[in-house]
Amino acid sequence: MRLCVSTSQAAGRALTFMIATGIVIIWSITGPLFHYSNTWQLVINTGTTIVTFLMVFLIQNSQNRDSAAIQVKLDELIRVSAVHNSFVGIEHLTDHELDEIRSNCERRAEAEKVADETVKNTRKKARRAADLVTE
Repeated sequence: MRLCVSTSQAAGRALTFMIATGIVIIWSITGPLFHYSNTWQLVINTGTTIVTFLMVFLIQNSQNRDSAAIQVKLDELIRVSAVHNSFVGIEHLTDHELDEIRSNCERRAEAEKVADETVKNTRKKARRAADLVTE
């Protein structure tokens, strides 16, 4: 696990990119030396295929760790706030259940928006009425 963390941190650094670029430049410079042979081409193809294959798993591991950390932070924010604690752990529900919750949240948000507009309009009317009374 520590190897994955260390490797993913190293892979994301500018120095790593520059090293990889240097390898490609050296490989391309050696082309004439090897007469652009099939073996010369195979070296870079094999190397990039292996690195790409390993990086896919490394990136997935990194994303899984990041997602888990974000989820724990969100769960803690939900737990300590005035929001519904029933949202803690919903990432384990089915797609259908998540869609249902999302629809309910959207309906509640729309209802709150309408309520806010109603309150805003009522305040305007109250101000106008107060202005008429005080004139």
